[in-house]
Amino acid sequence: MIHPVVIVALFALISHALPIQVTEPDINEYNMLSQGLIGLFGQTCYVSLFEDWAFNDVSCLKLAISKCLGLGIVVGGSIVKIPQIVTIVRHKSAKGLSITSFLLETVAYQIVLIYNTRLYHPFSTYGEVLFMTLQNIIICLLIAHYHLQSKHTLAIMALFSALFLLLWSIPSWCMALLYAAQIPIGLASKIPQIRTNYHNASTGQLSVFACLNYFIGTTARAFTTFTELDDNIMLIGNLLASFLNAVLCFQLYIYWPPTNKKIKQ
Repeated sequence: MIHPVVIVALFALISHALPIQVTEPDINEYNMLSQGLIGLFGQTCYVSLFEDWAFNDVSCLKLAISKCLGLGIVVGGSIVKIPQIVTIVRHKSAKGLSITSFLLETVAYQIVLIYNTRLYHPFSTYGEVLFMTLQNIIICLLIAHYHLQSKHTLAIMALFSALFLLLWSIPSWCMALLYAAQIPIGLASKIPQIRTNYHNASTGQLSVFACLNYFIGTTARAFTTFTELDDNIMLIGNLLASFLNAVLCFQLYIYWPPTNKKIKQ
C-alpha cells in the first residue's frame, strides 16, 4: 500500500507541472500568430492595428482589407472553375463553351503567373492565377476531348508546355512587353464567349458560379492592385476584365434558363 505522504507529494508535483505544460504551447502559438500577422501586414501596421487598436489608421486599414481580399481571391480562385469542370463531365458535353475563349484566357493567365513570379510579387496579389491556369488547362482538354479530335488534345498540351518554358527563359524586358500584351489577350478571350452566348441566345454549359466569381474576383483584384501595387497597366487590365465579366453575368441573367429562353424565341 502506497503511503499517503507519497500520494500527496505526487499530486503536488503533477499540479505544479501542469501549468507549464498547458501555458507554454499557448505562448508559442501566440508568438507564431504574431509573426504570421507581421509577415502579412508588416511591423508598422501590426503594431497599429493589433497592439494599439488604431482603427482610424486609414492606410493600415486599407492594407488589411486588401490583404484579406487578396487571400480570399486566392482561396476562391482555387475552386472557381471546379463547377464548370463538373458540369462538363456530368453532361459529357461542352456545348456553348468557346474553345477560343479558354485558349486565349489560359495564355493570358500563364503570362500573368510567370510575370508576377519572376518579379517576386506577394502571392496574395496574384495567387489565384496559378489555380485558374491549371483549371483552365483541364477545361480546354475536356472541350477538345468531347468536341474535337485527339490530335487537338495533344496540340493543346504541347502549346501550354512550350509557352510555360518560353516564359521562364525569355529576358525580363521581353517579359514586361508580353505582360502588357496579355491585357488585350485576356480581354479578347471574353469576346468569343460573349458572341457565342449572343448568337445562341443561350449560355449553354457556362457555369453561373464561375462567372459570378470572375466578376467578384476581378473587381476585388482591382482594389488590391490599387492598394498594394504601383502598376497602372495591371489596374486598368483588372478594371476592364471586371467590366467584361459583368457583361457575361448580365447574359446569364437575360438568357436564364437557357432552355426556356430558346423555346420562347
